[in-house]
Amino acid sequence: MAGRVEGKVALVTGAAKGLGEADARALAAEGARVILTDVDTQAGARIAGEIGGVFKQQDVTDETRWQTIIAEIKAEFGALHVLVNNAGIVLPGTIENQSFKRYQLEIAVSANGTFLGCKYAIPLMAESGGGSIINMASVASKLAYSAIVGYAAAKGAVEGMTRSIAAHCLESGYKIRCNSLHPGTINTPMVQNFGRQSEDFTVAAAPDPDTEAPNAAEVGVLGVPRNIANVVVFLASDESAFITAQEFVIDGGMSMLPAPLVNALQ
Repeated sequence: MAGRVEGKVALVTGAAKGLGEADARALAAEGARVILTDVDTQAGARIAGEIGGVFKQQDVTDETRWQTIIAEIKAEFGALHVLVNNAGIVLPGTIENQSFKRYQLEIAVSANGTFLGCKYAIPLMAESGGGSIINMASVASKLAYSAIVGYAAAKGAVEGMTRSIAAHCLESGYKIRCNSLHPGTINTPMVQNFGRQSEDFTVAAAPDPDTEAPNAAEVGVLGVPRNIANVVVFLASDESAFITAQEFVIDGGMSMLPAPLVNALQ
């Protein structure tokens, strides 16, 4: 079914690579007008050009920049219907060896970036007649991984924040849905970079964002960005009009597998 988000205006953060790139490409392919933001201006502008979108440089921890971008979207597009808070980082470290500075950076990008995105996008989305906020959390907020304490904390904040935001939008009559996605191990540049920093974690080369998504029945197969992008399109579309404050775990079943099999996926 083509044109599932036809005419909608969508903002995707962290869109220069990985999950954000796949999300932006999938939304554009289904008819959305997509604004891509990232700190990587070269890659972001290239992808925007390829999909007919608009790129804006953005550090999601910068409150003033959020205000500027939302104002620019209102001036240029007149509306905002979809917000994908995808930007995030993962820095390996346990509670004992992670520095407070690196921990704060993970919180700033994933949790604070999501807070700021929702805070400043919601008024414009409400003016636009409603829409869908999609916050990128992780199975790390649900499972026990000692080596990513900061990432787990940040994604746990996103998970809880999403429910609060959904409740606020319902109580305010905004017709804005807010849900969180909880990917498992997806083969992205961020995961590859984590693998290079961690002796016990290795992945294959990152696949093309449009690579066919693997079947969840295949134990030991890493997910690809398209696995997540497919759900993003669903939540951005009117097909999910009666869904809010929910958590979508997209991990090929790894969160329900016995520990040895989960470890084999890492």
